Amino acid sequence: MSQSATREVRPDGRLRLPPGQRLTAGWPVLHYGAIPRLDTETWRFHVWGLVEEERKFTWDEFNALGNTTDTSDIHCVTTWSKYDNNWEGVPFRALYDAVKVKPEAKVVMVHSYGGYTTNVPLEDLLAEGVLFARSHDGEPLTKEHGWPIRLVVPHLYFWKSAKWIGGMQFIDQDRPGFWEMYGYHMYGDPWKEQRYS
Repeated sequence: MSQSATREVRPDGRLRLPPGQRLTAGWPVLHYGAIPRLDTETWRFHVWGLVEEERKFTWDEFNALGNTTDTSDIHCVTTWSKYDNNWEGVPFRALYDAVKVKPEAKVVMVHSYGGYTTNVPLEDLLAEGVLFARSHDGEPLTKEHGWPIRLVVPHLYFWKSAKWIGGMQFIDQDRPGFWEMYGYHMYGDPWKEQRYS
C-alpha cells in the first residue's frame, strides 16, 4: 500500500486509517476453533429475548427480508485494515423491523454456529452499513470468512462482525461475549483503540 493510502482523509475530516492500524491488500483469516459444517437446507436464524415473538428463519425466509449492498473499510483488533470491501446481503434494519423488538432492548448478543458470541449495542446495529453479508467483492463468502452469512458492523473492530451467524438475543443490559470474557474491550471502537479492557 502506498504511503498516501495510509494518509487518506474521511469525509468527516479524520484520517481513514485508525491509529495503530496498517493496511493489507489481502484478507487474513482469523477465528477461534474449527469452521462449523453448515448447509443452507438446515441453517436457521434464531431470534429471541426482548422481541414480540421468538422466531426461527429458514435460509430462504431470512434472505427474503431484504437485500442491500454496501462498501466499507474493516479494521481488525490484530492491527490490519482493509479498504473498500463490497458487501451484499440482508440489512440489519430489515430483521429489526420484522421481529418487533421491545423498547427495553438495548444490546444484542450475537450467536454463531460453533458457540462464538459477541455483544453489540442495538444502536450500533441500527447504524448505516450494518448487514448480514452473503458475498464479498462480488463472490459468495468462503467458509473461512463465514459462509453462508456473517454479520458486518464496519465501524467497530472486526471481531464484532461475527462469522457463521445463527442468531441474535435481544437483551436489556450489556454482558460480555466470547472474546470480551477473555479481556477484549466491551465495545471495540477502532478510532479510540479500544482493543482490550
